[in-house]
Amino acid sequence: MDEPFGPEYVQPQQKDCPNCECCTIDLCDRGRDSVMACAGLTPAEHQATVHGCPCSAATTPHTAAWRAAQVRVTCLARDLPLRDEAEHLLRALADGRDMDTDDGGLVPQLTVRGLARLQNLRPAITPLGRMYLAARDDVRSRAVVEVIDVDRRARTARVVVAAWRPDEPVTVLLDQVTSDTDLAADTLPGRLLEAEANTQAPDVERLVLTGFRAGGEGQ
Repeated sequence: MDEPFGPEYVQPQQKDCPNCECCTIDLCDRGRDSVMACAGLTPAEHQATVHGCPCSAATTPHTAAWRAAQVRVTCLARDLPLRDEAEHLLRALADGRDMDTDDGGLVPQLTVRGLARLQNLRPAITPLGRMYLAARDDVRSRAVVEVIDVDRRARTARVVVAAWRPDEPVTVLLDQVTSDTDLAADTLPGRLLEAEANTQAPDVERLVLTGFRAGGEGQ
């Protein structure tokens, strides 16, 4: 009887992802739900090939890396904002004003944070840069948040923010909630929490929740 798993066994090749030219379907499925993206789930010798995969990138809405970047940039804007001159430059880029020089070395400060990039050798604001400015300008306040359910595989939780839209669930990172509250994932469904939110956000892509904390006793 032949042994199919002998020394000459070769694992079947996985299917290529139809949405990118660098990954397999399996890798993109896992990368989309990981803050490390596809590159972080790939052996070191192949990371350069999949680096920046659009299926899991922080610039692609609704990926785990995108959600993590939103939280990071919002916390940066609120807790550790840029110096006035750097923010002035970022606002100029957002308005499309032409910047001829960067005598203060401000552009590298913005690019290292992902708020700006060089485009045709000229600085340009990124979506995260616009998110930073929105976080600086938006009114943020504590809001009651109800956890609807959790998805352990995708490491996400669906919550409802009554002060925003009580009938539209919002997806957040499960690890963000458990880390902020010290609550176990299986205790979250049906629980009332609090979080800081920009409840005037026009859509779910602009709504960012930070600073989760447990609600009152008995909840």
